[in-house]
Amino acid sequence: MAGGDLAGDKRTAADLGAWLCFEDESGQGLRPPKGRTWGRRGHTPVVTVTGGHNTRVSLAALIATRPGCRPRLIYRTHLGGRRDGRRKGFDETDYARFLDAAHQQLHGPVVLVWDNLNTHVSRAMRELIAARSWLRVYQLPPYASELNPVEPVWSNLKRSLANLTKHNIGQLTALVKTRLRRMQYRPGLLDGFLAKTGLDLSNFHN
Repeated sequence: MAGGDLAGDKRTAADLGAWLCFEDESGQGLRPPKGRTWGRRGHTPVVTVTGGHNTRVSLAALIATRPGCRPRLIYRTHLGGRRDGRRKGFDETDYARFLDAAHQQLHGPVVLVWDNLNTHVSRAMRELIAARSWLRVYQLPPYASELNPVEPVWSNLKRSLANLTKHNIGQLTALVKTRLRRMQYRPGLLDGFLAKTGLDLSNFHN
């Protein structure tokens, strides 16, 4: 990978003085992930939850890194379910708004690396990208989720939600935002997520 497209992405970001950003999506329903807790011997703790088919919050997040700056975590949420015939989750317009907001927060050009989700590579998305002179986009290799530092964000989030009862989608969304906001203020944790990918960012940071 060091001699492939990702190495070129790092060089592009360094040449432009840009933020190198990795993006990914996830989702969470009211049924919590499995977790461990304490209980009396012989009495398995049971938590009753709501598991409606449309009670799901969609998530998008990116980790941004640039020399001399602490890493940033930027995220967006919206309720799942089809909207006026559009796809579930984030569509091209949602991604464009998310990237515009990230650009405003980062105050600099953006080199974005994400996967080959159909919405990422659609004609509509390519047109939206082309209209933004501050944005360059590259795709991760197929089946290479381990190279995306946002994947550990989702693992960390889901572990933090285990054993918590959420009675409605509003409570779930509030909990998700609280957990992600805590990560935003832990640059050491974000550095760990970047390091976990095994990518050599030294050329980018030189």
